[in-house]
Amino acid sequence: MRMDIFTLFPEMFSVVLGTSIIGRARRRGFLQVCCHQLRDFSPDRRGRVDDTVFGGGKGMLLAAEPFARGLDSLSEHLGFLPHIIYMSPRGKVLDQQRAKELAELPAVTVLCGHYEGIDQRVLEEYGAEELSIGDYVLTGGELPAMVLLDTMSRMLPGVLADQSCFEEESHFSGLLEYPQYTRPERWRGRAVPEVLLSGDHGKIAAWRKRESLAVTERNRPDLFMKFVEAERKAEDI
Repeated sequence: MRMDIFTLFPEMFSVVLGTSIIGRARRRGFLQVCCHQLRDFSPDRRGRVDDTVFGGGKGMLLAAEPFARGLDSLSEHLGFLPHIIYMSPRGKVLDQQRAKELAELPAVTVLCGHYEGIDQRVLEEYGAEELSIGDYVLTGGELPAMVLLDTMSRMLPGVLADQSCFEEESHFSGLLEYPQYTRPERWRGRAVPEVLLSGDHGKIAAWRKRESLAVTERNRPDLFMKFVEAERKAEDI
């Protein structure tokens, strides 16, 4: 899979791209990430990419033309226009299912806004999908782009040692993950639940399912009700 990122701050990605799972995925050829400096596509000889907002208001807005030039150049290089994502607090909140769907695409391009965002016309011109990582505002789209990259890359075939590594995690099944424990069996007076030491895989699976349900109902009642409704519909089929 290939991900291209258009940003004013490509240097922000250097550490993320070279370490941990993403770094290994790139070294093994499962993932290709290319960061493009937006100023390189500016029609202005000084590399300017922003201007004042029509209608008034504080702050500057990133212009359409630099992004358009970058996307046109990329699509010419690839031979097709990849799926384009604009990281924006007004977008649909990224979830595990959407990350899984995006990870199945051959190429994804991310536009990182800054200041007051991006001229709406370039988003409409290239059919950009708007995604958010939560109901809050950040300085720019770089950190959300890193979140998207991380959650997508770990679902690529071959990136993790075993597919079950992510299939058993929070949100993959629609529930939050159950509690997990490691050695020692007793720590500061707190013991590991006996069922996890029993070796009975059936009982362990049942315990984990009960705990996932309990954690989800307590911490994310919205997800719990969504899961219950999905289960109910499945039984009616």
